[in-house]
Amino acid sequence: MRAVVTGGAGFIGSTLVDCLVGRGDNVLVIDDLSSGSDENLTAGRASELGSVTLEVLDVAHENTTKVVASFRPDIVFHLAAQINVTHSVEDPINDARINVIGLLRVLEGARLGDAKKVVFTSSGAIYGEVDESQLPLAEHAQRKPLSPYGVTKLAGATYLDAYGAMHGLGGTTLALANVYGPRQDPHGEAGVIAIFAKRLLADRACAIFGSGEQTRDFVFVGDVASAFLKAGDRNHGGLFNIVTGVETSVNKLYRSMASLAGKNYDPDHKVERTGELRRSALDSTLAAKKLDWFPTTSLDNGLRETLNWFAANPSPD
Repeated sequence: MRAVVTGGAGFIGSTLVDCLVGRGDNVLVIDDLSSGSDENLTAGRASELGSVTLEVLDVAHENTTKVVASFRPDIVFHLAAQINVTHSVEDPINDARINVIGLLRVLEGARLGDAKKVVFTSSGAIYGEVDESQLPLAEHAQRKPLSPYGVTKLAGATYLDAYGAMHGLGGTTLALANVYGPRQDPHGEAGVIAIFAKRLLADRACAIFGSGEQTRDFVFVGDVASAFLKAGDRNHGGLFNIVTGVETSVNKLYRSMASLAGKNYDPDHKVERTGELRRSALDSTLAAKKLDWFPTTSLDNGLRETLNWFAANPSPD
């Protein structure tokens, strides 16, 4: 197959690229390298089965449509995005430029290039804050995003549906939980696991905001890449939650990571951050039923692999 992966030099995107070239696909990566890295594509380029070409390009630039269409992909995986919720609040126009205009550039390229399908990356942020009695949330739950970022991710799924109705372009949206794993950047809007890994391995204290009993669903990047492949290979459209179904408190997460890293010091507890959700939990029953997708990596195994990668690839402060 011929596949386009926008944001393919990022930690999730490059893991997907590895899987695609590993099965013999020819892959065009579109990435502006603002958060991704050319080094993340090293393993993919070394494959003797498929090929990887990198186009350094802002996804919202008008040339994106031409680049995608010219490649004539069978499928497009759209992962490029502005993912910082705080930045989306501070600069909603730029957030929309990247997340909405960027998506439209890609959709137009897919349409003009006769692609069969687009798989779009969304987030649990589309649901907003709900009564905890409704957890875990299934895909039919009310969607009330509370940030410009969440709004753009909800709009993206709607655009996919519209392109399917207007042009017959297949579309699947994946709402991801808290993704973690090798290659995740521990700086900026990094996940807590990447931050903890970097600090624990450097013998530096880790901060936990509030009580630490707030919960999240942590899903390993390899399992997420598998979900993209499943979504791309099946005709089912619509929205699917990609989660493990297991809530883990930040306190428990820290204890597990500290134990695996061989550290025995306590974290620093800081004042709770305004607006932080106490619980975040989605239901992945539909993905299991329609996509035949199940997470296969336990949290301990995923954390061990992540810590080993960070130990072998230390990054500067």
